[in-house]
Amino acid sequence: MANLRYSLFVALFVLLFAVKMNGQSVEKIYKPFIKTAQLFEYGNQQGLPVYTLHSNNKLELEFDDLEGNVKNYYYTYVLCDYQWQAVAYSAFEYMKGFTQNRINTYRYSSIAFTRYTHYQAFLPEQNCIPTQSGNYLLKVFLDGDTSKLVFTKQLYVVEPVASISAAVVQPFTPQLFNTHQRIRFTANIKGVNSFSAAQQIKVVIMQNNRADRVQKDIAPTYVRGNDLEYNTEQVAVFPGGKEWRWLDVRSFKLLTDRIDSSSFTRNTTDFYLKTDLDRSTQRYVYFADYNGMYNIVTYESINPFWQGDYAMVHFRFAPPDGWDKQAMDVYLAGAFTGYQLTDEWKLPYNSETGRYECKAFLKQGYYNYTYIAVDKKNPYQSIDVEGNYWETENQYTLLMYYRSFSDRNDQLIGVSSINSRTDKPGFSF
Repeated sequence: MANLRYSLFVALFVLLFAVKMNGQSVEKIYKPFIKTAQLFEYGNQQGLPVYTLHSNNKLELEFDDLEGNVKNYYYTYVLCDYQWQAVAYSAFEYMKGFTQNRINTYRYSSIAFTRYTHYQAFLPEQNCIPTQSGNYLLKVFLDGDTSKLVFTKQLYVVEPVASISAAVVQPFTPQLFNTHQRIRFTANIKGVNSFSAAQQIKVVIMQNNRADRVQKDIAPTYVRGNDLEYNTEQVAVFPGGKEWRWLDVRSFKLLTDRIDSSSFTRNTTDFYLKTDLDRSTQRYVYFADYNGMYNIVTYESINPFWQGDYAMVHFRFAPPDGWDKQAMDVYLAGAFTGYQLTDEWKLPYNSETGRYECKAFLKQGYYNYTYIAVDKKNPYQSIDVEGNYWETENQYTLLMYYRSFSDRNDQLIGVSSINSRTDKPGFSF
């Protein structure tokens, strides 16, 4: 009987909540002493790192080195196609100035108990600037030696010659009507010399800036001169998910109600969160969140980037009844994990407490997170244990690429962002 209940439970999850992996982040941190590596729109930690070609807008690069001493960090750009494969170009063909640049701005941590050196750069700098639109991989490395790679970040350089208008609508398909969201959009490519739009134009849609929630190669439904219309029931459909769980560690003195207990010693600061219960059967309730992102901020300092402290945060998740611990792996997920399903973010099952448990060394701030389950027999399918709702507030980014028949790279010609909700009520059922 228990096996039957489990089979029905898994079947329901696969039907409603399973998400086929259609994207994978190329971002990676190669050194364990690097923490809180961020690349974002200037002044907006939740902003996708998009730079408009030949403009004055900036991106912000921030990261901490926990080894504390000053090091010679450099960065460079690598031009990629829309699938994040490096393009066979010389760096001089898509960069103006130096092909690599040193990061000269750093500060030793102050006030914070944890000692670290914080590094900062505002990109692009005038002596090292991209000259073509497209996807770029930012590589940060030591001592001017690219083989000493420390971490990588994705960024987007756009030359806005196409305009995109979009709307989030409810799917008509009965199985998806209450759980999924569909993106309907149109694009005008008047500024593009396109001979065959179906072959030369590629669209990528990203949910909540997540590399694991991406749909690619979306073909236009109709082409009317310079206008492309994308409106079918089978594509651009995403699971709605649920508003994110949250963690508030902006203060180490005034602890929030999500923290069950804390421990302060000479060498460590630990926070133990209240056990997260299964929410898949709960009714939908709206509350404002960061859509999986996080914000480095503190209450007790002026600049959180080099005055914020670190703590070890302990997460606990109680699985629903009928859950087969032998068949499923559970992972902590959010922008701070990079949505990487690796051992670092895996929650081992504790048979004594009946909980999945893990810990993460996090800087002071406000974090969104969730849990993702993976079937051990089919690791390419992730199962959202939170449940999916059409009403959920999500942010979608549409990226439009163009490649002429004589080019080797995909030009990013348009970026548009849309939210699934405009009303933002206090509560909604």
